Amino acid sequence: MTENPILLEMNNISKEFPGVKALDDVTLQVRAGTVHALMGENGAGKSTLMKCLFGIYKPDSGEIFLNGTKVNINNSKDAINNGISMIHQELHPVPHRNVMENIWLGRFPVKGIGPFKFIDEAKMYKDTEQLFKELEMDINPTAQVGRMSVSKIQSIEIAKAVSFNAKVIVMDEPTSSLTGNEVEQLFKIIRDLKKRGVAIIYISHKMEEILEISDEVTIMRDGRKIGTWPASEMTTDMIISKMVGRDLSQRFPERGNVPGDVVLKVEGLTSQLPKSFKNISFELRQGEVLGIGGLVGAQRTELIEALFGLRSLASGKFYIKGKEVKIKTPIDAKKLKMALLTEERRVTGIFPVLSVLENTVIAKQAKYETRYLLLNDALRKADATQSIQKLRVKTPSIKTQIKNLSGGNQQKVLLARWLLTEPEILLLDEPTRGIDVGAKFEIYAIITELAKQGKSIIMISSEMPELLGMSDRIMVMCEGRLTGIVDGKNATEEEIMRLATRRMV
Repeated sequence: MTENPILLEMNNISKEFPGVKALDDVTLQVRAGTVHALMGENGAGKSTLMKCLFGIYKPDSGEIFLNGTKVNINNSKDAINNGISMIHQELHPVPHRNVMENIWLGRFPVKGIGPFKFIDEAKMYKDTEQLFKELEMDINPTAQVGRMSVSKIQSIEIAKAVSFNAKVIVMDEPTSSLTGNEVEQLFKIIRDLKKRGVAIIYISHKMEEILEISDEVTIMRDGRKIGTWPASEMTTDMIISKMVGRDLSQRFPERGNVPGDVVLKVEGLTSQLPKSFKNISFELRQGEVLGIGGLVGAQRTELIEALFGLRSLASGKFYIKGKEVKIKTPIDAKKLKMALLTEERRVTGIFPVLSVLENTVIAKQAKYETRYLLLNDALRKADATQSIQKLRVKTPSIKTQIKNLSGGNQQKVLLARWLLTEPEILLLDEPTRGIDVGAKFEIYAIITELAKQGKSIIMISSEMPELLGMSDRIMVMCEGRLTGIVDGKNATEEEIMRLATRRMV
């Protein structure tokens, strides 16, 4: 690996936002034909550094070199023209257009002469089909993107990045929504790109992936570079220790919650959609963390969205503390003291251009209205300040736009939002997705404390250690069916995986 020439150099990069020094004199060297992992907690500066490389942000100081030549990257077009492409952590497809239009957006093939030029759809289809064939992806070029799963959209973004024939490809959390088979396929693509001399900058919080696919690892903390090491010399514990700056031997907090009486009971929940969940029955106890496991397509998200009144049911009954209730809308669910933390915080959670204050109090907005339909701003500020202090949200102030916070701190703001409504039942869909190990522990501690206080929690997670480490019981689904409920303390990964792949007739 050492003989590979340096392809990319980012020297002494600094970037400051109002109240936050995101990057402090960071230098990064990436070699051709290698995978260079960029590690660090949320807020360490990884994504900010890559956005400086891709022209989304303009560094306050520093220089970028490609093949020893200094380049000026003022926008994403400059980056692409210099052979740099990027798979962004936040997925922003054009939902009402098809797959091939999303891939070739801004560079459609055309035919015709002079002013009489038209998009060459036949060539675009052929090129897309050839791209998917090379990448061994089974995706219909004419399918509408808005109707596809998150994992398929992520695969399309990967294909789009590869289609630029770039010399440097940045992959920011590329596997956050992929299935196991899709991850293996991505790794095959990465190995093929390495053979072509392409440099991959790989950002992920999944340690196993980093150790499997990387050649070198650079670790950042608080906007600074801690160091670069050969991946072969690193272990998971070493990476975590350097990321957080302390020993983090305990991955999950000690659980002191004692589940009590049944709070929520559901019977025979069946979706109106024919290929969704069917005949689901279970109970949730006071002070219990009920995990929901399953593979992509198990319909876990669809189930808890139905519990919160976001999806219509063909049949089924709800009971709260033994009394039958109707949940047809989120308003019904909120009145029953339920709260939902959605899977995609950037799409269905945060309001990115609004402040931390507005994002925190918005679910309780009606409570702040005075008799003259004005808002009691002093009370709003007091509640927001108390909430972010209680959950230890790192933010310059409550006036900071939430989009400028790290993923872990955004997630804590969303938890604070719902806790202000004083819920008794919390529905958490992938609460630690895209969050680093340090922030994960803080979220786990919050969940554990809420359970100790008697809150009842349903938690969807695709991470097996998280399910086993946090759940009192684990409910497993496969293709919309409930395949088993196991005790969290005695469950094994093998048992959960067996249930997650058990198809019901």
